[in-house]
Amino acid sequence: MATFSTRAPRKLTALYNAAAERISAPLNDTLLTLCARVALAAIFFLSGRTKVDGIITVNNSAYTLFRDEYKVPFIPPEFAAHMATYAEHLFPILLALGLFTRFAALALFGMTLVIQIFVYPSAWPTHLSWATLMLYLAARGGGAAALDRLLNIR
Repeated sequence: MATFSTRAPRKLTALYNAAAERISAPLNDTLLTLCARVALAAIFFLSGRTKVDGIITVNNSAYTLFRDEYKVPFIPPEFAAHMATYAEHLFPILLALGLFTRFAALALFGMTLVIQIFVYPSAWPTHLSWATLMLYLAARGGGAAALDRLLNIR
């Protein structure tokens, strides 16, 4: 009868752990927070740019979008169009700079919740992905490559 050797699993575990160390070394908190900040900033800033003409003039299609498709309750569509458009410009810029990162991430998290609940409830996988990055940034801050760190802002 063959006996089960514990050497093979130990060797396999050691090889796996060595590979994991090599992979995780360059993927430090600085790189992960920077990637999360830039990814979220791009998503929201580019969305905001579709709602404006020129630098920051809310366009007619944004009003139509909020009036006919988004239909966020409790807020007039014109007001919602302005709020969302300005938020999609301001908070991504703050994220990209790593300035007031936790606040910007939480503000976009709130916006994402509104989108999820009232606008596109079936898009939960996308919104969950965004929310995960936002909550990571809210918990960890902007990382070493952020203005928050330079200005000693927690």
